[in-house]
Amino acid sequence: MDAVKGECNYSNVNMEEIVALCKRRGFIFHSSEIYGGCNGFFDYGPLGIELKRNIKNSWWKDMVHRREDIVGLDSSIIMNTQVWKASGHIEGFSDPMVDCKESKLRYRADQLFFAKVEVDGELIGYVSVLEDAQMQNEAQKKAEELKRKLAKQGVLVPVKLKSYLEAEISEYDQIPSPATGKPGSLTPPRDFNLMFQTYLGALRDESAVAYLRPETAQGIFTNFKNVVDTCRVKVPFGIAQIGKAFRNEITPRNFIFRSREFEQMEIEYFISPDENAWQSEHQRWINICWDWLLSIGLQQELLGKDVHKKEKLSHYSRATTDITFKFPFGEQELQGIAARGNFDLSQHQQTSGKSLEYFDEERKERYIPHVIEPSIGVDRLFLAIICSAYCEDEVEGEKRIVLKFHPRLAPIKAAVLPLVKNKPEIVEKARGLFEKLQSRWNIFWDTSGAIGRRYRRMDEVGTPFCITIDFDTLEDDTVTIRYRDSTEQIRIAIDQVTSFLEDQIEFSRKN
Repeated sequence: MDAVKGECNYSNVNMEEIVALCKRRGFIFHSSEIYGGCNGFFDYGPLGIELKRNIKNSWWKDMVHRREDIVGLDSSIIMNTQVWKASGHIEGFSDPMVDCKESKLRYRADQLFFAKVEVDGELIGYVSVLEDAQMQNEAQKKAEELKRKLAKQGVLVPVKLKSYLEAEISEYDQIPSPATGKPGSLTPPRDFNLMFQTYLGALRDESAVAYLRPETAQGIFTNFKNVVDTCRVKVPFGIAQIGKAFRNEITPRNFIFRSREFEQMEIEYFISPDENAWQSEHQRWINICWDWLLSIGLQQELLGKDVHKKEKLSHYSRATTDITFKFPFGEQELQGIAARGNFDLSQHQQTSGKSLEYFDEERKERYIPHVIEPSIGVDRLFLAIICSAYCEDEVEGEKRIVLKFHPRLAPIKAAVLPLVKNKPEIVEKARGLFEKLQSRWNIFWDTSGAIGRRYRRMDEVGTPFCITIDFDTLEDDTVTIRYRDSTEQIRIAIDQVTSFLEDQIEFSRKN
């Protein structure tokens, strides 16, 4: 059995290593790469699409199939423009944008930070940096460089970073651009609508304007009445949806964390309007989401919670809590759980003129339900899963990269490996097992190279089990199963392999 040395440090993953692994092993490619790429868009390769599909299938199974109070929906990407007027997206779905007049680069103002540079209390200039886990250190270095450049003597006051949105008008001409370092080259912040606009039909006038949806939630709200009328659901109940959304991000960044095309997994959970109902339901869904993220293998030490302060809530939100994740570039939102009140249904009822009230048979009254919304991005979760699973250790004195995916999510569930390829009886036995397992799961066949090398290749793509057929198999119909994480090996009967994998993949839940 291989000897594993060293423990994985899940909080010390390098983003460059993650990106390189995703490209090298066929998880993620830059879209249109042969033409120089398309900023903010990505393609999922053979292993990436399997992992992504497993993420969505696991969420759907746990949040829809295993619950009696949630049904599914798949709404269209393009909807009537009135939907986005009612929801407030046309008027208010924007980010503050800043242009660099010299480099022509654009930045989100809330991701651009600046600081005064002072020596012995005297202001000698400003520095600017983009939001990053290391931005404080970077700003301090820039301040020290400015002090040396100006040959100033004295004590440099530690820099205090502020968002560009907090800058005074008089400071705009003094704050340098991160791209050029030249003061006064940044424009004041201005709103930039994030929705992608298109046209329906042959005309190109205002009557034909449409938008790619920036979120999946509105398709659920506009179908609320359809679901109530056709599915015999009763409040409290939820509608779940997985689907694409599009946002024309000013500065896509951090790989697939913030992109222009992405997928969301959302639930709108409708509850009674009783004032004492939403707090407990909101907390219940926070707990459900937290437990689910742990169940699919995310490391608990990388997760956190961020309760939004009242002054930073969205105008429709009564409360929002984010589940955060410690990415290599800093702790960021992974999943949001919002108490949205009845804003959306009320707006669509008012704008459409159609009643979206729910008749509660037990209470004998009509009301517009309130909503709890757990929402998570598939792509962002994909990145968190890769970062959480990434591990480097040592096996038999050799460095090993291993992705410790939960078996439910692993792109390849098992590899079938004939010990030698020049022994027809072994290859035939292995091939028979491979084809049997292949009818249930994504199984890999590999006859190339030494068995140790084949193990390493499977470790790097996160395959939880390797099944080796050898000379002993011909004698007693047993096979060797090797565990990815521990490299432990066990021997079981070949006719027990299917049930073994079923237990490990279908019923194993990490707590």
